[in-house]
Amino acid sequence: MPAVSKGDGMRGLAVFISDIRNCKSKEAEIKRINKELANIRSKFKGDKALDGYSKKKYVCKLLFIFLLGHDIDFGHMEAVNLLSSNKYTEKQIGYLFISVLVNSNSELIRLINNAIKNDLASRNPTFMCLSLHCIANVGSREMAEAFASEIPRILVAGDTMDSVKQSAALCLLRLYKTSPDLVPMGEWTSRVVHLLNDQHMGVVTAAVSLITCLCKKNPDDFKTCVSLAVSRLSRIVSSASTDLQDYTYYFVPAPWLSVKLLRLLQCYPPPEDAAVKGRLVECLETILNKAQEPPKSKKVQHSNAKNAILFEAISLIIHYDSEPNLLVRACNQLGQFLQHRETNLRYLALESMCTLASSEFSHEAVKTHIETVINALKTERDVSVRQRAADLLYAMCDRTNAKQIVAEMLSYLETADYSIREEIVLKVAVLAEKYAVDYSWYVDTILNLIRIAGDYVSEEVWYRVIQIVINRDDVQGYAAKTVFEALQAPACHENMVKVGGYILGEFGNLIAGDPRSSPLVQFNLLHSKFHLCSVSTRALLLSTYIKFINLFPETKPTIQEVLRSDSQIRNADVELQQRAVEYLKLSSIASTDVLATVLEEMPPFPERESSILAKLKKKKGPGAGSEVEEGKKEQNSEINGGVEPITSTASTPSPSADLLGLKAVAVAGSAPPSAGNLLVDVFSDNVPAATHLTPGSEDNFLRFVCKNNGVLFENQLLQMGVKSEFRQNLGRMYVFYGNKTSVQFQSFTPTVTFPGDLQSQLNIQTKPVDPVVEGGAQVQQVLNIECLSDFVEAPLINIKYRYGGTLQNMTLKLPITINKFFQPTEMSSQDFFQRWKQLSLSQQEAQKIFKANSPMDAEVTKAKLLGFGTALLENVDPNPDNFVGAGIVQTKTLQVGCLLRLEPNAQAQMYRLTLRTSKETVSKHLCELLSQQF
Repeated sequence: MPAVSKGDGMRGLAVFISDIRNCKSKEAEIKRINKELANIRSKFKGDKALDGYSKKKYVCKLLFIFLLGHDIDFGHMEAVNLLSSNKYTEKQIGYLFISVLVNSNSELIRLINNAIKNDLASRNPTFMCLSLHCIANVGSREMAEAFASEIPRILVAGDTMDSVKQSAALCLLRLYKTSPDLVPMGEWTSRVVHLLNDQHMGVVTAAVSLITCLCKKNPDDFKTCVSLAVSRLSRIVSSASTDLQDYTYYFVPAPWLSVKLLRLLQCYPPPEDAAVKGRLVECLETILNKAQEPPKSKKVQHSNAKNAILFEAISLIIHYDSEPNLLVRACNQLGQFLQHRETNLRYLALESMCTLASSEFSHEAVKTHIETVINALKTERDVSVRQRAADLLYAMCDRTNAKQIVAEMLSYLETADYSIREEIVLKVAVLAEKYAVDYSWYVDTILNLIRIAGDYVSEEVWYRVIQIVINRDDVQGYAAKTVFEALQAPACHENMVKVGGYILGEFGNLIAGDPRSSPLVQFNLLHSKFHLCSVSTRALLLSTYIKFINLFPETKPTIQEVLRSDSQIRNADVELQQRAVEYLKLSSIASTDVLATVLEEMPPFPERESSILAKLKKKKGPGAGSEVEEGKKEQNSEINGGVEPITSTASTPSPSADLLGLKAVAVAGSAPPSAGNLLVDVFSDNVPAATHLTPGSEDNFLRFVCKNNGVLFENQLLQMGVKSEFRQNLGRMYVFYGNKTSVQFQSFTPTVTFPGDLQSQLNIQTKPVDPVVEGGAQVQQVLNIECLSDFVEAPLINIKYRYGGTLQNMTLKLPITINKFFQPTEMSSQDFFQRWKQLSLSQQEAQKIFKANSPMDAEVTKAKLLGFGTALLENVDPNPDNFVGAGIVQTKTLQVGCLLRLEPNAQAQMYRLTLRTSKETVSKHLCELLSQQF
């Protein structure tokens, strides 16, 4: 970068800035600025032969005025003229002005783009860097359209200087982030990976940032970067602080590059090559070893750089989750940070250990720090650190320490910050249910939870305790006795009244033999709370009262008197009034048998997953990671109405034994019960199939439009493959379900469903599948398909199975589309154009012009068109670059002829697709399907 000489000091600018700073008031400043603006305007208009120095000075003044907050409506053209200057300082000011003041809709964009193109073509590294900086700073879509194809060529060119490569990589990164669809993937993608071997560390640093962003969307195109990244990381980690002198920061060699390389490696699974993996493990061990060494400097910058690399290395170890030794060492290292004097380090250590707790290799090591974490929960001053401590206790909880952790969290809840109380309530409720050693402890814990933090106990919590009590005969009497005692407290939370009303209404008879809890005593206790409660709770209590009439006939006169009172049958609330009138009439006219039938005990609720857990995950959000997992390696994370395993671990989770026997899928989106049905049905009985598609399934479905075989869906539990063949209007599909775990799937039930009118258009016969899929086994299901008429929607397959007591539920699209029933048709050029003219009605044609989403390769395009089902006709179109195809869609009721023409424009990276068929809906649907393949 050239130095600025003394002659470029721009004395006039310095005087102007000094005048502005010396202004005593806002009015004086505005007056001085207006005077200067008038002077600049007159100079620009009057002096046509204004030299470059003067232009630069006045443009600088305009820029300074703009930065003070004043609008600038002239001077843009002068700034653009500065771009054509051969002096660095003038060109620099021009680019600076444009980067700050020119918007993407400006009429000057074309002139600016031409100036940038000239500078990029000049091969002057200083000018090239200035133009690249301007493109990145503006970062508009227009800039991306103009230069997205040029910058990659500069980046990978052999004669490009290092400083320009560095700027080009960062500029391309900026354009990719703002307009990813405009950055073409091509030959340069394989060459940019090799920049990781560049001698210049600045180029490597910029290239790593670019590759990390690119590989998140196109991982297969950049997978060769793994071995190069490991090699470069190894050289940095094993180097001394003097080896990379220019890039050593407080005795730490290239810390920023090391962190970026470790983050890049987290985009991929562990290397398959044993040599590469061994070298990477050595790197990680070296980083952990260096963390134990005494610091080479007492400066905070040294420890920050060192710890940044350490935490990123631990993140990579957790991501791989395949090296038990490294995981345990990482856990021990983090354990040392738990008592560090630096708050940020304690926070990061707790956060990382939450993730480590979910690994089967490091869970036991994490548990050894339980006392330190409990102490942090009690003594930390920073609320965010206390919250991470609560998250870690939740994550490390298992059957051996559940009582201790739940007791500590309940104790902390009494003094916890209001912002995290609801989350801790949910955590305690989940842990108490999951690790209940006996149900009396669970009931005690939840009632204690309501007593301590009743305002933060959501409906899901007391719904759940009622469900469990009703489903367990052995705890019903204890629950009735405990809740009766809890209600005797002078100050009783409304949620306690709800639980008490429901349980006593169902099981009050189990404690009625004791004179201290006789029927009338129970009724009077509940009714003493009645006037303090909300409408919904009063409605529930009225339902409890009518239940009492069935359970304890001796209470009938007392309860009828309450129902008959004006405050009930003339209540302003319609719901309460209706209940009072109906219950009074029911108790008066119904016989004992009828009353017993209508008010019989609630039946057990159907099995389902705890809705508390679903609420906890929803509260934490999708990016919460291990903090909202069910605690450790044996828990799963709920996704798409089913349960999908934790994505942060590579190992297969083992199933969780559900002591309560109630875990199954929660009904997504179910509304809370209204006051009208609080007692009758706290939970809905049905567990419908997940009607919304599993995330990622739409992309997988589109990949099968032009192919018949492959993996349709895969997660850590299940792999689903498809192999199909079609002939005329018939097809046969083999669906393979592979159990990737060591635990058997039970009640395995795939069900095909037909959205809309599809059942009248498509006939699918399925053969049953064995309901038990052993661990590591694969089962096959055959689907026989018949196309009755043309269709648009694809059939759905809903898969339910029980894994370790938990019901998994997912819905996918079956890859059956109308093009599968194509019969390829060979035609001569004359026949093709004759038929093309016959299909000339506007409703018979569908046309789409669209951008290419992948490199425009003629052979790939041919393969996709053949996979789509049509015959490719050679020497038909006058333009040899165009593709022409013909076929007949075979259905049982009719045949639909189809002609297609695909016109690629390599220069514009665009396609024009035209389809003509004898039926409008078929033309549009085929056009939409095929256009998504390019």
